[in-house]
Amino acid sequence: MFIKQLSVFIENKEGRLTEVLDALKQEQVSVISLSLADTSEYGLLRIITNNPQAGQEALKEKGFSAMLSDVLAVKLSHRVGSLQEILSHVCEAGLNVEYMYALSNKEDDASIICRISNGDEAAKLLKSKDVELYSQEDIIRIFDRRL
Repeated sequence: MFIKQLSVFIENKEGRLTEVLDALKQEQVSVISLSLADTSEYGLLRIITNNPQAGQEALKEKGFSAMLSDVLAVKLSHRVGSLQEILSHVCEAGLNVEYMYALSNKEDDASIICRISNGDEAAKLLKSKDVELYSQEDIIRIFDRRL
């Protein structure tokens, strides 16, 4: 129901993103999807990988602040209004979307990563509305097909 997201706090200066990606590469951790938000002093990098635990360990060894969190990976159909329909269910239930970004895959449909307040309730709600959620195993399976 949930997948693991790696969140990394990095200084907003030249070369820091490359250092994060190098640390992951050295441990054979592949980036499947990412989102980077910044301020003038730091950035918050959110990453979906093929091996989040190994990614976290590799980054901590290099001195980065890295944590794992549970997020929802939601499958969307390629039709007008599909995202709005899902979000309207979330809104009607009084839940809040904290953040969202795209998940790239080779399947016919689109996908998003999202963090919603009260994740357990959000997952149950979405499943009750026949919204497909990816598991960690699904993400790895999708990734492995891209190799």
